[in-house]
Order: sequence, then structure tokens, then C-alpha cells
Amino acid sequence: EVQLVESGGGLVQPGGSLRLSCAASGFTFSSYAMSWVRQAPGKGLEWVSTINSRSGITTYADSVKGRFTISRDNAKNTLYLQMNSLKPEDTAVYSCAQGGRSWSRRGQGTQVTVSS
Repeated sequence: EVQLVESGGGLVQPGGSLRLSCAASGFTFSSYAMSWVRQAPGKGLEWVSTINSRSGITTYADSVKGRFTISRDNAKNTLYLQMNSLKPEDTAVYSCAQGGRSWSRRGQGTQVTVSS
């Protein structure tokens, strides 16, 4: 059974940083591209970033480019999202997803709130 469990969310002031983690199990993690997606209150799902399976090539939504960094540790079956210079508009539930932009499954998510 595929499991994706996010952690690391919380309340942070504008300009602050957070690092999200996603523990993956139930599939061969190293063989899949992995992504982060988010859903802000009252809005639809937004793709944030993707890292491919082995080469580490990354892509980002324009809204987070230069502020967020996606990475992975295939030995630990873990995906990360380092978020810097956070803005109130980054407030959302962040989920990791199996696959690229056409991801197939996502986790329950972790809440990130950016507020003073």
C-alpha cells in the first residue's frame, strides 16, 4: 500500500522559513518523480514543484521559484521542501504526490500558515 506522510508544517511569520518532509513507503521511491502540491483555503490544488527520479532535475511554479527548494533522499525514501522567504499567500495545506505534474496519489498534507 502506497503511503505518503507529510510533516514539518506550522505557523511562521512572513519572511520566515520551514522545511517540510514526506516519508514514502509501499513503492520503489527511487523510481518515481515526486512532487509537492498545495491547496489554499477556498482554492483548488496548485502544483508547486517536481523532482525527477534519479537525475535530480527540479521544476518550480513561478510563484515559488527562487524561494522554495525541493530535494529527495532516495536512501531514506524521503522528499523535502525547503521554504524560505515565506509570504501570507503561501498559506495552504502542502501535500507530497507520487509522480510529476500528472501525479497519481498524494498524502493527507501538512498545514502551513504564514501570518504575523
